[in-house]
Amino acid sequence: MVAALPPARAAELARRAQAAPLYAHAYAFHLNLRHGMTPEAVLAFAARHGLRGVKIHVEDGEGLSLRARDAAGRRAFGARAAALGLDVHVETSHTAAAELTEAVEIARAIGATSVRCYPRHAGRVSAVLRQVVADLGLLARLDPGGQLSFTLEQHEDLRSAELVEVLKRVGNPRLHLLFDFGNMVNALETPMTALAVQGPWVTEAHVKDALALPDRGGWAHRACLTGQGHLPMRALLVGLLLLGEDRPQVTAFALEEEEDYAAPAFRFPGEGPDPVIPPRGASETPLTGPLEPRLARERAAADRQVSEVRRMLAEIAAAAAAAAIPAPR
Repeated sequence: MVAALPPARAAELARRAQAAPLYAHAYAFHLNLRHGMTPEAVLAFAARHGLRGVKIHVEDGEGLSLRARDAAGRRAFGARAAALGLDVHVETSHTAAAELTEAVEIARAIGATSVRCYPRHAGRVSAVLRQVVADLGLLARLDPGGQLSFTLEQHEDLRSAELVEVLKRVGNPRLHLLFDFGNMVNALETPMTALAVQGPWVTEAHVKDALALPDRGGWAHRACLTGQGHLPMRALLVGLLLLGEDRPQVTAFALEEEEDYAAPAFRFPGEGPDPVIPPRGASETPLTGPLEPRLARERAAADRQVSEVRRMLAEIAAAAAAAAIPAPR
């Protein structure tokens, strides 16, 4: 894929791979944040690894989460992020009005620049799409000055073309897609096919690896350590890095190591033109085994993912630099 690029495009890929904007994702510390870790510790992790910023959910940290804090507590978090030179993105697990309103309020309070959401409505796909379009129509009123960017993530139930349809119908120029490396599997799509459809709309990504597992005729996924799963991570990184002609289109690659997270199949062969999406809760990773060793393993996996993704990016940059040298005539 890289070797076939024209020299000028290969040189651009090399530059982008070397400067890829990596973000810490708080879900990499999902269990730790349920058992005493603070959102400020995620900031410290990002600063220690020299990352561009953090993505953090409004509920991360339980009683110390951004949702649970008063105005002073939120300002303190924002001030700490600013002091460390870190950009902050806020995430919420719904497109419903209450969740979007809360996420925007928190984003403003802490000086965040982006808000991510995903649909969790149940029912026939056609009805879910209508509701999501109505939900996201609220964004223009929540952010009339255009201070925030917004992303909609494929989250295992809707397909890529359906998400693109939502964005087209909403018509908000500040609303884009967030590409998750594995969530399309549950919607009966392959990663590269999903990227081809979503690509023109993608501005952010969740980087992870996963195993694709047969499930009732469809496919489930179980997240695993980076480099130990079935996802074409290097090809996805190349594809995302190449988005945008004059400048990189993807402005955040969030490192979302989530070992042991699992999600079932939501879409199936022969399901008909308007299948039913079942009710679902927000994402959660089960705690297995003794607490302290599992928390330590999660922290070590987050450190390891930074190194692994940087190694992949360095390999991409080297291959691209070699391809940028014109072949002798």
